[in-house]
Amino acid sequence: MKCARLALPILLGWLLVLPAFALDFPTLTGRVVDDANILDAATRAALTNKLAALEAKTTDQLVVVTLKSLQGTSIEDYGYQLGRRWQVGQKGKNNGVVLIVVPSERRVRIEVGYGLEGTLTDAISRVIIANSIVPRFRANDYPGGITRGVDDIISVLTGDAAEWKQRAAKRPETTTNLVPIATLLIVLGTFVLVFVMIVGSMSGAAARRDRRRRGWSVGYDPSWSSGTSSGGFSDNWGSSSSGGSFGSSGSSDGGFSGGGGSFGGGGASGSW
Repeated sequence: MKCARLALPILLGWLLVLPAFALDFPTLTGRVVDDANILDAATRAALTNKLAALEAKTTDQLVVVTLKSLQGTSIEDYGYQLGRRWQVGQKGKNNGVVLIVVPSERRVRIEVGYGLEGTLTDAISRVIIANSIVPRFRANDYPGGITRGVDDIISVLTGDAAEWKQRAAKRPETTTNLVPIATLLIVLGTFVLVFVMIVGSMSGAAARRDRRRRGWSVGYDPSWSSGTSSGGFSDNWGSSSSGGSFGSSGSSDGGFSGGGGSFGGGGASGSW
């Protein structure tokens, strides 16, 4: 019974944490990663040229990715994890943006790096999605929606941010995105669960040591000491690597790779 009580919280903890480790991310092969295969070669080439020109002018990195599915998670959770995996944006500046399109689930997101959250705000991202991207997606014009979205993001990042902020301020807030809140609650719940498990394990170990000491003090036989040890456990997890260099992945965009940027969940999502 005691083992069953200990196994249940461990199982629940793994069920909460496992999806984050099980996500499969596409390889960063260029500035446009069309994993869902919805863009023609001419559109991919035109977008790539625009994104390269943006980085040359501002050092900001904007990547477009289309996905086959979200693998059971939210586009918000997948988005910031993908941005971190690819390390879009410059290290120290965190000036990366990822435009994510998932046609099979009718979801789109503009994921914004830490350093650009004050320029490409959540409100501006919502305006771009609602006015420029979603109407074209509803008409099954994926190349047109993505191209217009990219043009608007570039407009914001190259000097028109003030005008876009005024435009966003005139748009009433009609919905509240509760997904990040739910994700935060799940993460906090996982930490609490892990903490309780650790404390319980330490308490159980202390109780077992106390029982052994009491047993030894009553009738300890020196012959029990066989010189063996249960130690020697080796933790090899620290030797693994999660990558960090994407230039060697066979990029078709002149060796394009992320510059070391990071993401914290800024941006906006939409559906059609």
